[in-house]
Order: sequence, then C-alpha cells, then structure tokens
Amino acid sequence: MALAAIVIFVGAYVLLITEKVHRTKVALGGAALMLLLHIMDAETAFHDVHAGIDWNVIFLLLGMMVIVSIMRLTGVFEYLAIWAAKRARGKPYRLMVMLCVITAIASALLDNVTTILLIAPVTFLVCDRLGLRVAPFLIAEVLVSNIGGAATLVGDPPNIIIASRADLSFNDFLVHMAPIALLLIVVFLLMCRVLFRKDFVFDPERAANVMTLNEREAINDPKLLVQSLLVLALVLAAFVLHPVLHYEPSIVALLGAGLLVLVTQVEMDDALHDVEWSTLVFFAGLFIMVGGLVETGVIGDLSQAAVDWTDGRLGFASYLLLGGSAGLSAIVDNIPYVATMSPIVAELVAEHPGESGQVLWWALALGADLGGNATAIGASANVVALGIADRNGRHISFWEFTKYGLVVTAVTVALCFPYLWLRYLM
Repeated sequence: MALAAIVIFVGAYVLLITEKVHRTKVALGGAALMLLLHIMDAETAFHDVHAGIDWNVIFLLLGMMVIVSIMRLTGVFEYLAIWAAKRARGKPYRLMVMLCVITAIASALLDNVTTILLIAPVTFLVCDRLGLRVAPFLIAEVLVSNIGGAATLVGDPPNIIIASRADLSFNDFLVHMAPIALLLIVVFLLMCRVLFRKDFVFDPERAANVMTLNEREAINDPKLLVQSLLVLALVLAAFVLHPVLHYEPSIVALLGAGLLVLVTQVEMDDALHDVEWSTLVFFAGLFIMVGGLVETGVIGDLSQAAVDWTDGRLGFASYLLLGGSAGLSAIVDNIPYVATMSPIVAELVAEHPGESGQVLWWALALGADLGGNATAIGASANVVALGIADRNGRHISFWEFTKYGLVVTAVTVALCFPYLWLRYLM
C-alpha cells in the first residue's frame, strides 16, 4: 500500500509540475485512486484529523471568499488600488514594496490565505491601471504573506497546529518568531528589486492618468462598505483573540460570512460569485492524497528516521528539523506535514526538559512556514493565489512561481540557521 501511495502521489506531482492536466482534475484523480485502492477509506478521508481532509482550511477559505465577494461590490478594492498607485506615483518597485508591506502586516494579524484573498483584487486593478504584468506582484505578495504569517500564532495555519500541540501562546510566537520574520521581510523586499527587475517598467502616461483619479469616487455603496468593514473587524478581532475565545478560524470565518449575508441586502448569487470552488476541490483532493502517505506511514517513517539521526543532539536536531521541514513543505502542503510531525517533535522536546527544547518547535514552524514558499503547492496561500489568477485569465505556471519561490526559500531558510544558533544554541 505504501508503494502504491507513493506512486500515486509522485505521478500526480509530475502532472502538477508539467501542467498537462488541470490541477483540480489531478487532485481529484489522485484522491479517487487512493480511495479505489483502499489506501484510504471514507472514514479516514473525511473524518480523520491527521490523515483526512482538513475541513478547517476548506471552510476558512469558503467563509473568507464570501466576505471578499461581498466587499468587492462596495468598490473598496478600486479605492485601494487607486490610492496605492497614487502613493507610489506609478513607480512599479515602490508599488510592490507598498503592497508587500501591507500584505506582510495583514498576514501576521489575519492569516496568509485570508490576506491573499483580500489583496489579490487590489493587485489586479492597480496593475491594470498602470499597464503592469500582474504575475510578479501576485507572486511577491504570496511569498511575503508566508514570511509575515510566520510571525504570529494566527498568521499561518501550521502555527495554530504547533501552538495547540506545544501549548504555546500568541505572545510566545510574537516573542520568538516576529523578530526573525521582520528581518526576513526586509531582506525579501531588497531581493524583489533584483528578482522582478525586468517587470518594473514605468509608463509615465499611465502614471499621470492615475494621478488625476479620485479614489473616493470608486466607493459606490458606502452603507455596504461600513457593514463589511465592521464584520471584517469582528472577524479579525476573533482571529487575534483565538487563545482566549477558543473559536477555530474556520468557525470565525463562517460566522462572519453568515452575519454579513444576514445584515445586508446582497443576493446569494452575488455573495457566492467570487468563491473559488475549483480551488476548494483541489485542496480536498490534495489532502486525501497526502493523507494516503500519512495513513500508509510514509511520512511518519521519513520523520522518524530524521529523529533517529539526531541521537539526542539538540543543535543537530534543530537544524535537521529546520532544513528537513523546509524541504518537505516544498512538496507536501505544510498543514498536513506539521500535523504529522508535531507528535514526533513533542517526543524530541520531552528529551530536552526546560526551555532549551522549545527551539525545536521554532525550527519546525520556521521550516514549514518558509519552506511553503518553495513551490506553487507548498502552502495554502500559493494555491489560492494561482486559483485567483486563473479565474481572472492571468495564468501563473507552476515553474513561474517556483523559480522565484526556490530562491526566496533558500535565502530565508539559510538566515534562520544563524538565528537559531545565536538565540538558542550558543
């Protein structure tokens, strides 16, 4: 069974890379084979916490997509697009920095998937206004969202899993993860100047036209905007207060979407218009395929082998966990990966009593969060962004994303090694 699961997953991954078949078809086909061969059964695929579909992710995405769909009707995204373009004076690099800073801050307070859902519409509009290619801006935002999301407990779904398993608080993540995340954001913004330099084409005529626009005229439904912002603020507050309220982000997103639908006069067709159904189905299929690897013990065996190699050496274990997590999160979505690794890391931490062993949790979090940047399917935000691009007729290929993601992952993960050594292992 393990060999069959590996063959199915590798075959699906090859198809995803080559893009010969639509990724949703690949995910559904791979999931179907896992079920057909009894590698997974219905109970495991749909109900198992570790090997099945992560419904928290699915419904978090669905709830936030509904909120974004309703907010789009207000014209607020057009407002933000014009505002950002005017503040950047139409200069592409300055605009990218501005959008990336907004994305990084939002990703730390919300989560990176929600942030991409909110920032992507703005990106499409402002790039269209300035005649810029949208792919570099969207890719940069996804990459920085994964970096910024690493800073807090609620910023990236793997962090929530780690916090629950390790009994870590919001403040623990803020103290230990935020400093390195801030440094990596600065480094990334400098890298953008080189990585995307060919796309920074300044068009004085388009920039001049944008400067004459009045962003306030873009708001076409002030009442709906106020209602949407109030609900979004409540959702944001509930995300941040998760350690106190104990409501899962998926529940918060669904409650927010339901509240917004109830208090407004928006038709359901309009509320559901921007829901990325294809992306949601892709995630479901991907979770089942990865679950097949979990269920047959493939991921567990790889992880256990890594634990055996460490042989009680804290520094070596930390570095192996950081590098190994980054590598595996590049090819396996970091949510099921962290869910699989958490029990093993808990055993490692138990071998190092006191605060010294906590470095292993930070190594796992950094490796999983940053490693997700390496490929187009390494993190949830990546998949969502590519789905939005496809929906808007701006296809971003697996390799176009990955050629940038690999470089950014290599640099950011490399900087984490001295950070762990200087702060925890000296």
